[in-house]
Order: sequence, then C-alpha cells, then structure tokens
Amino acid sequence: MVKAKRSDLALGGTGEPIFTVRFMAALALVVLGLAWVLYYYFGVHPSHNANAVNPPFRGIQPLKWLKDWNYLIGFGLFFLGLIITADKSTPLGRNRGVVVSMLSCFLCALVWICVFYIFNGTHLDKVWVFNDLGQKNLFVGFGFLICGFFFATRWE
Repeated sequence: MVKAKRSDLALGGTGEPIFTVRFMAALALVVLGLAWVLYYYFGVHPSHNANAVNPPFRGIQPLKWLKDWNYLIGFGLFFLGLIITADKSTPLGRNRGVVVSMLSCFLCALVWICVFYIFNGTHLDKVWVFNDLGQKNLFVGFGFLICGFFFATRWE
C-alpha cells in the first residue's frame, strides 16, 4: 500500500493541505443544507398538484411540523458552510480560491434574484423551490451576496 506524501495532498505545490478539518466540516454543512432543502421539497412537502385539496404531508414527522422553517434551516446550513470556507485554512479561502468563490457567490446571487423577478407573478409556481419561498427568495439571493462579501474580506 502506497501512502500519499504531504506534498501530494497540497494545493498547487504550495505545501498547504487541501483537505483540512475546517474544509471538510464546511463541505459537510453545504451538502447537508442542500440535502435538507431538497428532501423537504421533494420528500416531505405536500403535493404541488393544483387539483389536490389539502394535500397530505409525507416523510418524517418533525420536518412536517417545521413547515417553511425547513428552508431557513437548509439554506442557513448551506450559507454557514460557505462562510466557514472563507478562511485561510481552506482552499477556497486562499490564493485564487477567494476570487473564484467570491465571484461565484455574487453571480449566484444575481441569477437567483433575476430568476425570481423574471418569473414573479404568473410563472413562479412552475419553478422548483422558488414557488414555495415567494418573496423569501430575496433572502436567499442576499444570503449569496453576504457569503460573497465574506470572501471579499479575505481577498489580498
């Protein structure tokens, strides 16, 4: 069995490790947040059938009780994971990773808010997740902006 050298796990030959504990925890938070939102929307949320009157909830009982708070928990975990990665001990918090992460967050915010405004009114009910959040879509867009500013403070 061949063991990986410390230099093999480094980012771009700088000698700094890629998979730190902080980065793995942040990655876990991001994945958990996305999984929470998607599981609530597709697994627990009542049917989006327009003909159904009072459609029943499915899935895990505690998630049923939380209702729309599930989106706050899911997106909160997602954004917390992004904010945690804006540290020099993670690959996204140093060198080129800061600029790429910052611009990605700003672009995601722009796209999220623009999609909300374009489809708001008559067609918002056809866009997944957007249809449940309604005006709260602006909070998600501004969440991406806040994460982008956390990365901007690390830019040198």
